[in-house]
Amino acid sequence: MIILYRSNYYPKDWFALLPGAGWVRFPAKSNGWAERRAVTPINQQQLHPVPLWLAFNTGLLEAIESSRIDFAAVAA
Repeated sequence: MIILYRSNYYPKDWFALLPGAGWVRFPAKSNGWAERRAVTPINQQQLHPVPLWLAFNTGLLEAIESSRIDFAAVAA
């Protein structure tokens, strides 16, 4: 299950925890998921979970629905 997060320190980005792949950061903009990048380490105290639907126009939901998330590619 993918968990979506926001941070007050990075208001223009989304953070997602991908099972088996770790943390990903991507712009909070249309098709921002295409610009995702792995991030480590991350201060989880700066993040708060939010509903997945809030990332409705980023491409994340479409990737989940079509099972196009390549966790191995994100982790690389």
